Amino acid sequence: MRALLSVYDKSGIVELARDLRGMGWDLISSGGTAQALRDADLAVTDVADLTGFPAILGHRVVTLHPKVHGGILADRRNPDHQIDMSTYGIDPIDLVVSNLYPFGADTSSFEHGATRAEELIDIGGPAMIRAAAKNFKDVGILTQPADYQRVVEELRSGGVLTDDTKRALARKAFAHTAAYDASIVEWFDEVSGDPLPPTWHLALERVQDLRYGENPHQTGARYREMGSTSWWDDVEQHGGLALSYLNLFDADAAWGLANDLAATFGEPAVAIIKHANPCGAAIASTLAEAYQRAFECDERSAFGGIVALSHPVDDATAACMVAAAQADVVIAPGYGPGVIEALTAKRKNTRLLTAVPPRPDTHQIRQLTGSWLVQDAHHFAAPRATWSVVTQRQPTAAQWADAELAWRLVGWVKSNSIVLVKDGVAWGIGAGQQNRVEAGEIAAAKAAHRAVGGACASDAFYPFPDGIEAAAAAGVAVVIQPGGSVRDDATIAKADELGLAMVFTGERHFLH
Repeated sequence: MRALLSVYDKSGIVELARDLRGMGWDLISSGGTAQALRDADLAVTDVADLTGFPAILGHRVVTLHPKVHGGILADRRNPDHQIDMSTYGIDPIDLVVSNLYPFGADTSSFEHGATRAEELIDIGGPAMIRAAAKNFKDVGILTQPADYQRVVEELRSGGVLTDDTKRALARKAFAHTAAYDASIVEWFDEVSGDPLPPTWHLALERVQDLRYGENPHQTGARYREMGSTSWWDDVEQHGGLALSYLNLFDADAAWGLANDLAATFGEPAVAIIKHANPCGAAIASTLAEAYQRAFECDERSAFGGIVALSHPVDDATAACMVAAAQADVVIAPGYGPGVIEALTAKRKNTRLLTAVPPRPDTHQIRQLTGSWLVQDAHHFAAPRATWSVVTQRQPTAAQWADAELAWRLVGWVKSNSIVLVKDGVAWGIGAGQQNRVEAGEIAAAKAAHRAVGGACASDAFYPFPDGIEAAAAAGVAVVIQPGGSVRDDATIAKADELGLAMVFTGERHFLH
């Protein structure tokens, strides 16, 4: 039995080779892999000795030879293949162990020398991997060090790999090369600068099984791009039930909002999310005050919600949380001494998560029936310097602060949305309505006069003056909206009539 070993990631390769040699296997290798095996005092045949050709063209051509690929691709049951192998002196290769140059990595770390990114485009590796995977009935293919031990144990117990194992390894191999090719295509797209390239290539790997999907009768899992990591991979769960699809979906929204508010306004921030919408959000000088005020926004809706806190949870904040409503998930960058124990003692069903700051995506991809939508990820593009006051009345400094927070928040609320803010707190949030007036009415009802003198934000322009009337009825002093309606003159006139200040941002923030 013969194994060909040629890997970039050498994790576990010496141990695997030693186990194979112990079972009587012959080893073939080249370059750095061969040197690592020799350094471990393992007998190995160099690919150059097998083929009669040295590595050429700066190591671009090493394994691209009939004695390598013929040995991998030969169908052991095909008489014509057997004749060809005998004629040309080709011996079978029974196991290929290979993984690919990390395309996109620092070229200076490339062991064969490289100055350009394209030098890390592996040719021989994918060819060997695909050849072995194509001929999986006769050849085992290992692309992941995590599979080495399982393969060794199977070979020790039965002498050969089972058909099911070889098929599973072949599938992993094609997934490995597919992800590799996708990363190269992505590099070409980045170099070209095309924000929406003509094709889109995603290779995803399942990394987390979820308790269930959107509903208990649906299955669910979290995937990520192969070869990449996500901030979700660094999340630590402190006990409790496994997370569900909606736990992750809502926690992602909550964590993004809390971190965005803290980064934008430079104060501790808390967001409470229910069904992907904030039902409470606040900033304050202390985390405990921010949590308490976020909870007071809508105490009824906060029950069973997702709580995200921008700063580590201290004793004072924990005391507020224990006294408040049950949360399904709490996510924070850390917890002070004894805080986890205090929270779990009172709220046994709450899942506590520790997380690093989120890393925003550059694009958003959403599935349609048989199609996909792709766009730039949601972001705030228009700075305050580009906003304009369009009314006779000018906002005060305090009203500007309320307006800025309201505008930031309304971009995180499902459309149509209205947000009422006063003194760092979103007292009223009207989300996901089919018309803007009813969104405003819901926001006003939830605010219950707590936003008097504050700000009202609308995620899109007001098409009629009745929306301005609803904002005035809620008692706010300033309205902030994108503007851009054919009836802007009428809404401006209505604001002037009612004594409101109004700011146009020139930027809509629909969120679906």
